[in-house]
Amino acid sequence: MPNNRYQPFDYVKPPELDGGETSTLPVAIIGAGPIGLAAAIDLAQRGIKVTVLDDNNVVSVGSRAICWAKHTLEIFDRLGIGERMLDKGVTWKIGRLFHGEDEVYNFNLLPEDGHKYPAFINLQQYYVEQYLVERCADFPDLIDLRWKNKVVDHQDDGDLVHLTIETPDGAYALAVEYMLACDGAGSATRQRMGLSFKGETFEEQFLIADVEMEQSPFNTDEPERWFWFKPPFHNGQSALLHKQPDNIYRIDLQLGPDADTEHEKTEAAVMPRLKAIFGDKPFKLDWMSVYKFQCAKLKRMVHNRVLFVGDSAHVVSPFGARGGNGGMHDVDNLGWKLAAVLGGANKDLLETYNSERLHGASENIKNSSRATRFMTPKSPMEMMFRDEVLKLANKEDFARKLINSGRLSVPCALPIEPDVQTTTQRKIGTVIVDAPLSKDGAPCQLIDCMNGAHQLLVIKDDHADLYDVHNGQLSTALKLNDSSGLLVERYSADCAYLIRPDRYIAGITNDVSNEGLNKLTSLAHPAGTADEKAA
Repeated sequence: MPNNRYQPFDYVKPPELDGGETSTLPVAIIGAGPIGLAAAIDLAQRGIKVTVLDDNNVVSVGSRAICWAKHTLEIFDRLGIGERMLDKGVTWKIGRLFHGEDEVYNFNLLPEDGHKYPAFINLQQYYVEQYLVERCADFPDLIDLRWKNKVVDHQDDGDLVHLTIETPDGAYALAVEYMLACDGAGSATRQRMGLSFKGETFEEQFLIADVEMEQSPFNTDEPERWFWFKPPFHNGQSALLHKQPDNIYRIDLQLGPDADTEHEKTEAAVMPRLKAIFGDKPFKLDWMSVYKFQCAKLKRMVHNRVLFVGDSAHVVSPFGARGGNGGMHDVDNLGWKLAAVLGGANKDLLETYNSERLHGASENIKNSSRATRFMTPKSPMEMMFRDEVLKLANKEDFARKLINSGRLSVPCALPIEPDVQTTTQRKIGTVIVDAPLSKDGAPCQLIDCMNGAHQLLVIKDDHADLYDVHNGQLSTALKLNDSSGLLVERYSADCAYLIRPDRYIAGITNDVSNEGLNKLTSLAHPAGTADEKAA
């Protein structure tokens, strides 16, 4: 465990309090968690100046969000910290489900080769935040990180957002063109605006604990995810165990709705539970919390010049790793659109962020709610159904599909209407799938060639041409060799794909003539404006 994990970041007196001129800034981001920091880097990569305001000055206390999915890792890769996360994180792909002492079945999340990133890694949130803060330092002229700067009020006058900020040296004001509320599930921004945040609240309580152990509790060589229904070591409905870096193991235990929260958060209550799991293996308690959760979302994520991102806009249960991952999908969708609007594109382009990410939030909430209901049956009939499903799943494939211990996060498909009809391996409105390639004789991955702009991928029998798209015009092609054949296998030969900056497929055609490519390219023209059909 690193000794410097909670070292504070330096507070610097804001220039507005030190005689500096007050000017209108392009973007203020409220909250320096993973979502706010990622949004700052995304915008900085597009040349947008960003001011990040946070009322704290340390990374998150406790591991919190730890499961990062493949698509999210590819987003982090574009932001510049993906490989660092992969090097530090614990990679796993095998999950096992138990009913009592018996293993019901196991699954492999990513059985195929040829991807840069695995299906999932486990990495504590405080590491992710630290890496993002350090990455922000690579943009000294574009990212202004202000610690101990608490936003206490904001007013949107239609043209600008006016913020009031408190610091150890007093209060000051900022005017910004857009404000991103990345201030978490308890969003003060949302509360100030009086926005409805309704959904389903689950009364079940869960104990979450991080335990440091030198000796692995798994009986396998590789880290895995283990989930129990009615675990033999815990008189409750469910338990979850998986590994993090630094020999830290995460355990989630269902406590029930009537558990005494204050008592359960004491070491006197926690240690016997942990000893029941780990037996005589020596361990040390690193962090713990007891929580309830809610599945809820805003009716709108865009309120004129105030944009909600991540948990401030939608929350889900922790089972399925949809919170942090879903927030990163928000960032990936918003960054290029907001940059285009700040560059002069029609402001209505932001409405596609609102509609698409509410669509994604609804899908996450649906899956999260279903998982929680399966894990916490509310009636004897629901309990009987679940237990019978678990018995059948040992032998029957159909029953395994009914088990829900948290369907793990995947990017949602978007309801994009196809302008060019075609039948291929990939579908319009889905995220591109990685594949191994070579460029100038050197190996590379498809995602390494994605540059955060509109691109056109034209696939032939054994190679592909990748163009940048600017205002309906194609740049000189990047020649990519498909020596493994996996690109054609995962897509289709003699097809062209229009790929958005967030790597969603916005259009497909089988007509790879100049006329066909021009028609497909026109879906991204004029680039970044609200009448861009690909958006």
